[in-house]
Amino acid sequence: MKILFQKDVEAMSKPYNQEYKDYVAKLVVDEERQGKELAYELEIPYSTMRKWVTHYREVKDRKPGENYLTPSELEKERRKHEKEVQQLREENEILKKAMHIFTKNPE
Repeated sequence: MKILFQKDVEAMSKPYNQEYKDYVAKLVVDEERQGKELAYELEIPYSTMRKWVTHYREVKDRKPGENYLTPSELEKERRKHEKEVQQLREENEILKKAMHIFTKNPE
């Protein structure tokens, strides 16, 4: 059995919920608080807070809907592309027939 000392308990990471992580990251990014000072005030390891800030910036920089389609949106896109391909194939066949007709009768 291992005996935990106070310093061991303090060194163990604390669970933080996502809302808190986002709040802290927002203070650094949007309100331009100094990272090291804020980490000290909130008693959060600076390296941990830096990860939160990096994640927050990545999420913030994404444009709405960028690279993220729902399955129904993907299905709509697929159907749209299938219709377009079918239409292009039909047009191609018409052009082939027209070319065949015009090359047959050189009047």
